[in-house]
Amino acid sequence: MTKRTLPPRRFIKPTFEFLIEKKRDGGEFTQEEIRYIIDSTLDGEMPEHQLSALLMAIYFQQMSAQETAELTEEMMLSGEVIDLSHIAKPKIDKYSTGGVGDKTSLVLVPLAMASGVVVPMMCGLEHDYVINTLDKLAAIPGFKGNLSIDAFSSQLAKIGGAIVAQDEKLAPADAKFYEVRKATGTIPSLPLITGSVLSKKLAEGSEGLVIDVKWGNGSFIKDLEQAKQLARSMTRVGRSMKRRCVALVTDMNQPLGDTVGTSLEVKEAIKLLKGEGPEDMKELVLKLGMEIVRLAGVAGSTLSAKQTVQRHLSDGSALEKFKELVKAQGGDTTFIDHPDKFLHAKHIRKLPAPKRGYVHTINAAMIARGVHLLGGGRENPGDKLDHAVGVSEIKKVGTQVKQGEPLMMIHYNDEAKLEQALEYFKNAYRLAPKRPTPPPLVVERVA
Repeated sequence: MTKRTLPPRRFIKPTFEFLIEKKRDGGEFTQEEIRYIIDSTLDGEMPEHQLSALLMAIYFQQMSAQETAELTEEMMLSGEVIDLSHIAKPKIDKYSTGGVGDKTSLVLVPLAMASGVVVPMMCGLEHDYVINTLDKLAAIPGFKGNLSIDAFSSQLAKIGGAIVAQDEKLAPADAKFYEVRKATGTIPSLPLITGSVLSKKLAEGSEGLVIDVKWGNGSFIKDLEQAKQLARSMTRVGRSMKRRCVALVTDMNQPLGDTVGTSLEVKEAIKLLKGEGPEDMKELVLKLGMEIVRLAGVAGSTLSAKQTVQRHLSDGSALEKFKELVKAQGGDTTFIDHPDKFLHAKHIRKLPAPKRGYVHTINAAMIARGVHLLGGGRENPGDKLDHAVGVSEIKKVGTQVKQGEPLMMIHYNDEAKLEQALEYFKNAYRLAPKRPTPPPLVVERVA
């Protein structure tokens, strides 16, 4: 008996009011409805006030795993998808939700390149107070963060890595969503974060993704449970899209490393590429690096992954790859050989401890805000960065200090800006008579 084939079902366009009410009442969108939402957003058919209402409904009612995966795929397909199949090596990217003092990408990209992994990294906008990776690299004279898709692909084929600005041809629907999310307070929506991040990362041509989900006062995710949910959402959607995906949930209740500020952070990254630098940064680079080489299939076991990462940091090959990447993108590599060449601030001043005790808590966001006020971040998109300013020698949670001992060193050029920033730096620290237990850096692994 032959089976009767039915003609394809014709999709009847719903009204935008229907879609808003459906999600408001906890309904689930079909794939056709999600595609229609994306198409209507791209061509401007859906008015902004109705898109705002729709995103707010998603914020409150969430999306199922299936809906989130379909949203991600439709956003990815809303623009160009880079084909890197001509490159034989495994292509793995790393993404972080952004944190204060987080310079791991500066170390992990060349480290992965040295390990035989291709890293196609495009950087989008960070949340307000976080200095993004490209702003840090801009402290190296001549470094160009804007490459065409063709130049990006050919650099990946030639040297195995690139760190560039997000190309607007990739996932354009996400850019429209993001503007409205910023204006409507819906940035923290887990399905919308998942769709936003993965649609762009997978459009870059990566076969797998290692994600660092940060939680704490220095992240836009303040709640640990929410960070764990985001890690699960991203890995689940990544897998459903046939991509290898691992996420680490990491602590951001104090700055990462000893410095915050563009030049200071690049100098710290160079130290790490020489196998030196602060212990928390070393630990995170090691753990994320191990995930990258295992996901790529370069190393099989945990021990082999650890040995691979440690070898490339200690033998100088990761540092050489960093120089190769900087040179390919027009940067002056003599700054990597001689880090003293980076801009120095006119003044350095200590932030004295007001009393004897232990560092009990640090508000990382306040430190980041202070560095912004010194000129180390942008208040408006067109603002010029002062690459010399920032803070160094940050005393971490659990450290004992005497009265008057520096909690950090402040690098500044402008006395008036320092006065504004000082209030944030002073209020960032809480001292206590008893030593607290420092929180673990890596809270959970989701794979």
